[in-house]
Amino acid sequence: MDKLIELIQNHRSIRKFEEKLLSDEQIQTIVKSAQAASTSSYVQAYSIIGVKDKQKKEKLAGLAGGQDYVANNGHFFVFCADLYRHQLIAENYEQDSKEILQSTEKFMVAVIDATLAAQNAVLAAEAMGLGAVYIGGLRNQLADVCELLKTPNYVLPLFGVAVGYPAQSPDKKQRLPLQHVYHEDEYTQDKTAYYEQLKEYDKEIAAYYEKRTNGKRSDTWTGQMAGLLSRPTRMYMKDFVEGKGFNKK
Repeated sequence: MDKLIELIQNHRSIRKFEEKLLSDEQIQTIVKSAQAASTSSYVQAYSIIGVKDKQKKEKLAGLAGGQDYVANNGHFFVFCADLYRHQLIAENYEQDSKEILQSTEKFMVAVIDATLAAQNAVLAAEAMGLGAVYIGGLRNQLADVCELLKTPNYVLPLFGVAVGYPAQSPDKKQRLPLQHVYHEDEYTQDKTAYYEQLKEYDKEIAAYYEKRTNGKRSDTWTGQMAGLLSRPTRMYMKDFVEGKGFNKK
């Protein structure tokens, strides 16, 4: 198998790192790799905030729900949707572009751009023998995160990525059946087949957790998703996003 494909398909989240910081050269390589990702219409509607300050990392760890690997890693990156520079460009050209900047389309462009950049960054880190984990918990208390990172309007922290030297080697989690993700020509809506495939997938996931925890946990993917869908989470997000200047139109 091609080494790049092998690297991609062997991805796993690393949540425990050695006490060793990334070098400036490593950080720059990761950021330059992120910048090499595709971007809609060359808009480049994202920014990356690297957090080195230990106290800030500890505060972010608390805001993210007490995830200690947000504080203890080689480097912490925060990926942001960013239309601030585009607002400045509009002002410099004496254009009133508020309606465009606040559109749902431009919000989607910024989120997609940031996500593509982040995936490139993680691949680059893994290619250097490092590990990484995405941190969506930053969205638990976004107002405090924005205050801590001093982000202006039109800049929205989306998620973090903790990177470092792996101090663990967890088993790889099986993904959904390919048939659930890949459709040809039209969206497949055979519920009977879906339920059967999910049943088999649940068996794989249950076996994964039983092995990982020495029988202490027996869980299924559908059970996890049902639980997730029963608990309202971050329901403040629409108002907060609009308050930062995004997704108003």
